[in-house]
Amino acid sequence: MSNDETDAFFEQAKKASDLLKAMSHETRLMILCLLAEGERSVGDIEAILSMPQAAVSQQLARLRLDRLVTTRREGRTIYYNLADDEVMPLIGTLYDLFCARVRGKTR
Repeated sequence: MSNDETDAFFEQAKKASDLLKAMSHETRLMILCLLAEGERSVGDIEAILSMPQAAVSQQLARLRLDRLVTTRREGRTIYYNLADDEVMPLIGTLYDLFCARVRGKTR
């Protein structure tokens, strides 16, 4: 492997590591599973997870920072979606393996 290839390899490994770190929290994984089913508001996520708004918002902020989710505002309500990029296959696989059974749904 050339030096350029090695550098590129390490850069990609860093990206993968950062992604896995962003997803390495139970609440964030549950939020990603819910969003794999479709768009949700913060209130929807709070109600489904039975968690306080502050806790949900904190985890959503981290997911936004890591570009795993996008937002859309409608009036005073903010809706969250999975970001549409190269991480979708990974999130989809996690959903199929761990979330679909519990939720009784498929994507």
